[in-house]
Amino acid sequence: MAKELLLEIGSEELPAGFIDVGRRGLEELLKKALRAHSLEFARIYTLATPRRLTAVVEGLAEKEPDRTVELKGPAKRSAYRADGKPSKALEGFMRSQGLKEKDLKVVETPKGEYIYGIKEIKGRPTETILPEILSDVVCSLSFPKTMRWKDLTITYPRPLHWLLAVYGGKVVEFSFGPVRSSNTTRGHRFMAPEEFSVDCAKTYIEELEKRFVVVSPERRKEMILKQMRELAQKAGGVLIEDPSLLDEVAGLVEYPVVIMGRFDEGFLSMPEEVVINAMREHQRYFGLKSPNGRLLPAFITVANTPGDIDTIRRGNERVLRARLNDARFYFEKDKKISPIERVEELKGVVFQARLGTSYQKVERFTRLALFLAESLGVAEPPGERPPVEEFLTERFNPAVLKGRGFSEKQLNYIVTGRASMLAKSDLTSGMVGEFPALQGIMGREYARLHGEAPPVYNAIYEHYLPQHAGDRLPSTHVASIVGIADRLDTVVGCFAVGVEPTGTQDPYGLRRHALAIIAIVLEKGYRIGLDVLVKKSAELLEEKLSFKKERTITAVLEFFRERLRQRLLSQGLSHDSVDAVLSTPWFDMVDTIERIKALEEFKTHPDFAGLITAFKRVSNILKGISPQTMPDETLFREGPERELFSRADQLRPVLKKLSEEGNYRELFSCLAGIKESVDRFFDGVKVMAEDERIRENRLSLLNFVRSLYIEIADLSKITVQM
Repeated sequence: MAKELLLEIGSEELPAGFIDVGRRGLEELLKKALRAHSLEFARIYTLATPRRLTAVVEGLAEKEPDRTVELKGPAKRSAYRADGKPSKALEGFMRSQGLKEKDLKVVETPKGEYIYGIKEIKGRPTETILPEILSDVVCSLSFPKTMRWKDLTITYPRPLHWLLAVYGGKVVEFSFGPVRSSNTTRGHRFMAPEEFSVDCAKTYIEELEKRFVVVSPERRKEMILKQMRELAQKAGGVLIEDPSLLDEVAGLVEYPVVIMGRFDEGFLSMPEEVVINAMREHQRYFGLKSPNGRLLPAFITVANTPGDIDTIRRGNERVLRARLNDARFYFEKDKKISPIERVEELKGVVFQARLGTSYQKVERFTRLALFLAESLGVAEPPGERPPVEEFLTERFNPAVLKGRGFSEKQLNYIVTGRASMLAKSDLTSGMVGEFPALQGIMGREYARLHGEAPPVYNAIYEHYLPQHAGDRLPSTHVASIVGIADRLDTVVGCFAVGVEPTGTQDPYGLRRHALAIIAIVLEKGYRIGLDVLVKKSAELLEEKLSFKKERTITAVLEFFRERLRQRLLSQGLSHDSVDAVLSTPWFDMVDTIERIKALEEFKTHPDFAGLITAFKRVSNILKGISPQTMPDETLFREGPERELFSRADQLRPVLKKLSEEGNYRELFSCLAGIKESVDRFFDGVKVMAEDERIRENRLSLLNFVRSLYIEIADLSKITVQM
């Protein structure tokens, strides 16, 4: 009969970010351990609060299944003596495994005949295995950081206090360091700290809730969200919902109590992002907005105890008031200094030891942004290209240039240069120093207050987008181009000085930068080769820095290729189609996506499998061979080779035109028309002829055939399902 297993690990309060890590690890380790012992179970689910990680295994079998194993023994030739009796080697094998001669059999293997023993193993009761399993599971839990305490050798994120382990109502006895398991747990640290016993998960959950512990994170989040929405509605507002903050606060409490507080309406004279950031980042408070979208002078916080609500509210209001006063002080002080003056201050800020100051970085990516804007055809210089520092002068202030006869592209050029040079102007502000998450937001606000044009100050903020997966992208070409240039300068610069991401470290967020560039390029449909941009970025760095340029360019492009590959696979595109196209020139990423999608559609073509098989034969013969010449028609000796060349020669201009038009769906369909000719060639022509000239000419013919598709997709990498 199947029984239930309940395991709880009790400790000091875990960091909120460790709770999901612990839950996933506990479930995975338990599943792996139980399956290793062939122990069947219905399901495993986990629960958690800051003070406990819990796992429940439902329907856990009472014993391992009986099983038969075959054990390899000595070779037959050495297993018996001349008189036919077992040799010492065979006797030792039988003795060590508890076997008799009747349990033996001879098995033919690739290495000859061997003796195998057939052993019947009785399954052990689950209750005798669980101490070993649970001990290993708890010891094997992995967290971002762990600690030791007292003189103990065990590690855990926080000191352990208790272990609860019950199977079928009985205690599973094991220990982790000095802590031994029992059937007791504890309620809320302040409201019900006494120990109490449990015998199953149902009792455990119910009794904990009576003692002010909601052990399910999902239920705590539901409770918090429901109460916050109700409080917001009573206050005549709407909750500013924040799923990641909700996850965090649910991981900080065992019994959530939602409280509303207020602050001085005068603080709303600051940008609302400042107020929201002060509430969120420093205090873990949720903001409220009025039905018309204006920030309200109120907040909602989540406490961990149903104590004196008024005292808790006043304490939270007092702390927030101090934070907002700090923010207002910095805001008022920062407003007195113009963004252009702040750009000059960047000359004293080191971006990276070998890459120079933040000012030098701004100069580089401004030049890169202007190059990109021109290359994309969205901007052109108004006359001679000026030095980038000129964009900080009134001569290139778009706010005063309106209506002076500049074309849209010329204005885009000016706005791109101006926005790029001002993009990091807020880094030296007191507000960003105190509230780093406001970088870009404050740059926009200070630029707006000092009279910059809307396209400039909006680009200062939006060039930071996207900041994470799923975040919104820049809304304008200027912001997109500045964002690409800034990130690419960071990526290429870090690779140039050897600061490349590893499996565990990426201090400059290069993976995130690469993914953001890819997302912007694909969303905006920018048709420019990434290799061109990387080369330009490397050239700008090369002016003041000595490094191996070609090696850096190659490494950066491979880094981007792998990020693009991961993105495409995560979107459900098939592995072989992605690899086939990424094995060819892929630097125009918009074009690359079109080729992959067309190849995916082509898989439904009736001739697809046969065509791929034919092209695999072409690629296999040419492996390691690179014929450099066109085939010579006068050297053709067989009809099928003449036919193949003629068909390929006819297709070549057609396929080239379709490729230039980006009509890859039609291209693949046309390419299928060569299948029959390829098949007849292989059936009727000996490629590796004895005559060297004939042989080389036939290899050149196959290379000519391969050239029809090898720049579009390496079709030899496609998997054909037979």
